[in-house]
Amino acid sequence: MFPLKYFFTKHKALVTSIRNVTGVYPRNLSVYQLALSHRSVARDTGMGIKLSNERLEYLGDAILGAVIADLLFKRFPYKDEGFLTEMRSKIVSRETLKSVAVKMGIDKLVRKNAVRGSFKSMYGDAIEALIGALYIDRGYNVTKNFVLERMVHLHLDLNEIETTENNFKSKLLNWAQREKRNVSFETVGNRKNSRMIKVRLLVDGKEVSQGQEFNKKKAEQVAAEDACEKLGI
Repeated sequence: MFPLKYFFTKHKALVTSIRNVTGVYPRNLSVYQLALSHRSVARDTGMGIKLSNERLEYLGDAILGAVIADLLFKRFPYKDEGFLTEMRSKIVSRETLKSVAVKMGIDKLVRKNAVRGSFKSMYGDAIEALIGALYIDRGYNVTKNFVLERMVHLHLDLNEIETTENNFKSKLLNWAQREKRNVSFETVGNRKNSRMIKVRLLVDGKEVSQGQEFNKKKAEQVAAEDACEKLGI
């Protein structure tokens, strides 16, 4: 049932959109509004902290990883840890999540102040933040159902993903070995109060790309993907 407290407000359309995406009406609308607020429109609290969806993204990333790990563990009972890890990485990759977010219409709900293409992980980040918001608002079981039924079953083909190669760091390192080039990653300083980890990717000592994520491994993958694109790998 549509929450009556939102029926005669300006938020009616957003509440309906959240219901269409997640399958449930929001109880605490503010947490979803935060999940859909990119850091480019972050509000300063006056205490040196800006409010955006980054904290919810961190939470959603962890929950998404757990749900997908459980799914793969049951779906592939005879596969080893390396296969399961690789499959999970493919499913939660930036490109996969971005594709799912666009298919679900989440890209149209994100509040942002950024030039198109300037934040390649914006929509993938938003879907993780939305997962975090749903977990806070509705709990783990509803969130798990959203991930499995609304994301995986409707928009992802696990058999296709299994045969897809999207480990950009491996691609880049294999290329470097063939071409006798030196590839390295360096962690660089972040802006104040940011929980994101930023890395720069160097080829023969020259910076080619940068990546920013909540953990170093994912940041390196982001940088490697950009480098592959720029180098034509």
